[in-house]
Amino acid sequence: MFKNKADNGKLNLCGENVARFRARLSPWVSQRALADKLQLSGIDIDKNAVQRIESGKRFVTDIELVALAEALDVTIDDLVKDRHK
Repeated sequence: MFKNKADNGKLNLCGENVARFRARLSPWVSQRALADKLQLSGIDIDKNAVQRIESGKRFVTDIELVALAEALDVTIDDLVKDRHK
């Protein structure tokens, strides 16, 4: 049987980390500003999609994961690490 949700019922592993790393940026970056930055790198995403990613209600493609890591200046490993283990 295939599994499309993490053990916590969310649709991605990186959402909480995206929110955490975004909040740590200086100067502070809003969800809209992150979406704008991703759009400039060629990723078709809007503020609502960023919100759904951060809340775990949206899948994240590998292409988006790479762009998120670059936009947040972190590694892909940083984004997918489970901080609760």
